[in-house]
Amino acid sequence: MKRLRIIFGIIAMILTCTTMQAQFGKVLGKAIENAAKNATVRKAEQKTDQAVSKTIDKATDPNTYKGDGTEENSNNKGKGGGKGEENALEGNSNSDKTAAPQGVKGAEASYAKSDFVPGDKIIFEDNGVGEKQGEFPSRWDLHSGNADNATMNGENVIHIDKVSEIFPLMKNPKAYLPDIYTVEFDIYNFVAKSGNGGNDWYNVYFMDKDSKSVYSFRFKPDWNAKYFQVDWNWKSPAGEGLHGTQNVSTPSGGFVHTAVSFNQRALKIYFDGQRVVNIPNCAKATWFSIRGDGSSSNVYFIKNIRIAEGAVPLYDRLASDGKIISYGITFDVGKSIIKPESMPEISRIVQLMKDNPDLKFSVEGHTDNTGGAASNQTLSEARSKAVMDKMVEMGITKDRLKAAGKGQTSPIADNSTDEGRAKNRRVEFVKM
Repeated sequence: MKRLRIIFGIIAMILTCTTMQAQFGKVLGKAIENAAKNATVRKAEQKTDQAVSKTIDKATDPNTYKGDGTEENSNNKGKGGGKGEENALEGNSNSDKTAAPQGVKGAEASYAKSDFVPGDKIIFEDNGVGEKQGEFPSRWDLHSGNADNATMNGENVIHIDKVSEIFPLMKNPKAYLPDIYTVEFDIYNFVAKSGNGGNDWYNVYFMDKDSKSVYSFRFKPDWNAKYFQVDWNWKSPAGEGLHGTQNVSTPSGGFVHTAVSFNQRALKIYFDGQRVVNIPNCAKATWFSIRGDGSSSNVYFIKNIRIAEGAVPLYDRLASDGKIISYGITFDVGKSIIKPESMPEISRIVQLMKDNPDLKFSVEGHTDNTGGAASNQTLSEARSKAVMDKMVEMGITKDRLKAAGKGQTSPIADNSTDEGRAKNRRVEFVKM
């Protein structure tokens, strides 16, 4: 009897082991299958990124520029004093001059490796239109010190006094940043013209509802104006404080385009298309402010501030709406010259068309109702054609594109508000 119990016990153990092996085999097989899928996705993403980079490199290579003979190398970003910059397709009665200024090709090349994707739902925008000189900026609030509207090279900018801090004027001033957002602005590199350096810093603070800093960065130009120093601090979701620093190459003088991207917990910060900060796990902020810190009063200037939610992948936008509405393609004021920071957005649409050979687009420019209807129509036509020509230059055949300026005739938001006008200034890629 005892022997029978031993035999039955051995048989039970064998059966149990066989079942466990079968279950383990299923789990292992599923893990291998998932790993293979993830590897395929990663390879596809890498392939797309490489294709996009090659596309931009080819189109923006300054050595292949056959325009007006003003060939520039990639170290000359052509910022100059920052004249003629604006964050949208805005109507302007000035005559359109389409000749590209010196340095545009070099500046485009500097954005060739940028992976910044602007948000596609505008929350806040201030491009200085309609502001009165010497008054406090109407779209901002004051935390400390003083700020006023000023002009630089003929365009409106915000001047922040020394040891002064401002933040966007919002309905919920400390709770407006969503889980996924981008913040963009141009900030003045003052060293070349002011001769000041050393103790003058810009500070940008991103805070929670209790006004405690979640992450921040500050930067000051170097004495020789060849680069500026960037320091940044952030908190992990667990509350751990962390720090980083880096010197970033930048043009001498002019404005530096600054962009912040936050996605759930991933934080990236860019300067003139260069990704300088890349933090995979950061706590979430709900509002931000900009401060000028130092001993000099006449050095802190910002312009073209935009906060947006998003961004939805291009193909998803196309599948749901039959078109892609883009706010990432921007132009000089009153002109059809495409800004260099538009190149990543254009390249992604070009790559989408290369991946889908049957895809055809009508490239449509839209303005708000600022300025006259006739000048808005003319300007939108020129800008639509400029985008189409750039895409052809980047390898899309002409028979797959057409340009159509819509002027101010097709608003998608209320033109009586700043946010509404910002949404109306756009480029649409409508599937044909």
